[in-house]
Amino acid sequence: MALSEPRISLYWKNVLTEQIGEEHGISPAQLEGLEGPVAKAVEAVNAARAETPYRDLPYRTEYRDEVRKIAGEVAGCENFVVLGIGGSALGNIALQTALNPYLYNVDAAQRQRTTTDKKTVRLPRLFVFDNVDPVQFGNFLDWVGPQLDRTVFNVVSKSGQTAETAAQLLVVRKLLLDRLGPKVLREHLVITTDAETGVLRPFARNQNLRSLVVPAGVGGRFSVLSPVGLLSAAVCGIDIDALLAGAAAMDDRVKTPVLRDNPAALIAAIHWHYYHRSKPIHVMMPYAYALKDLCDWYRQLWAESLGKAEARDGSRVHIGPTPVKALGATDQHSQVQLYREGPNDKVFTFLQVDQFERDVVMGPAEGELADLDYLAGAGMAKLLNAEKTATEYALLEDQRPCLTVRFDRVCAETVGQFFYLYEAATSIAGRLFNINTYDQPAVELGKQATFALMGRKGETYEKLARAITAKMRVDPGFAV
Repeated sequence: MALSEPRISLYWKNVLTEQIGEEHGISPAQLEGLEGPVAKAVEAVNAARAETPYRDLPYRTEYRDEVRKIAGEVAGCENFVVLGIGGSALGNIALQTALNPYLYNVDAAQRQRTTTDKKTVRLPRLFVFDNVDPVQFGNFLDWVGPQLDRTVFNVVSKSGQTAETAAQLLVVRKLLLDRLGPKVLREHLVITTDAETGVLRPFARNQNLRSLVVPAGVGGRFSVLSPVGLLSAAVCGIDIDALLAGAAAMDDRVKTPVLRDNPAALIAAIHWHYYHRSKPIHVMMPYAYALKDLCDWYRQLWAESLGKAEARDGSRVHIGPTPVKALGATDQHSQVQLYREGPNDKVFTFLQVDQFERDVVMGPAEGELADLDYLAGAGMAKLLNAEKTATEYALLEDQRPCLTVRFDRVCAETVGQFFYLYEAATSIAGRLFNINTYDQPAVELGKQATFALMGRKGETYEKLARAITAKMRVDPGFAV
């Protein structure tokens, strides 16, 4: 019997008064009151589609064709290394964790694939460096040094000015030039950057490097379904056509202004409603290791998009929910005590998988282990989902609102649906909060301060460096 089309769904009953009581639940009247504002928000988001080009990424066949071409050209490498940070890295990591085996990098057999013409190929290991920790990066460079001729680096930065990625590029470029020489630079660098402007576009052009485009108007946190995320996925054997088909399928579902029919609108409306009922903390808790890094991606999306000082009319609002990640069942043993008995200031979203890719059956419980017979013969999939249900039940007993995003199974289609679902939910939530969802002005000062402290030329940076030095001078009297 053929499986049905893979799908994710939102289960939202456990935020209602019938489940958690009137003090903390959403009543029928309150739900009805959300319908009007949500319909306006969805219609505004739909009307502004031309201003939010991430919405069209599932249909941009030219991007996937360019990605597939470069993926084919670098297919013989043994290591594929992404240099990027924030939105240039988190989607890559989430895709790898979700859609490739746990020991993909360690076990060469897990990187074997059979091509359409029956040939066996081995995919490269994937490394994503989203920081400038010198110990971590230095240790990697020591390890990869003997394999440098079999390693490709994908530098991802829209402007090329991101200090962390720029630093990594300068280190890697020198290493490649010193070890392999300038003639082979093209074989080991792929640049993903703005189509026209920035530091990296002329560098790629003048050095005749392979390059891809960060689409205009697509911020990093919305870029996972663009060449930013698609190249590493394609290189590592992930079905990018299925990923984008899943996103397109979700696009159809999130267009409707009817609240109960639109999962993205429900996510946005429920969190917006609870934000104004003193529940500004939003916890995402997957019960599947494969889904854990979706939470890091979600945290940037939610925090950077919805944490704003100003409303769309310029008034000061200092608004924004706080996203938190947890992992089931691990964090039942580290966080749930707080979640049940601490302040009721959170909304919980569980990620649940109905059909795992495989299962592990527990052995018999005999002799001294007889008290464990309730586990004997059961699968770990059943146990993990039982733990999710048990944790949610316990939270509901303490009147904590809970949502569940259910995956029929974890595959490229459902992961694509998840990315698009939360991107659309973020756009709708931004409209409800009446803020600009797509800028990030508070990030800029830290960037400029880093440039100043690193000695960037110019009066503006020199003045800023003096101000930083004066304010941040260490006072020994306060070091205990």
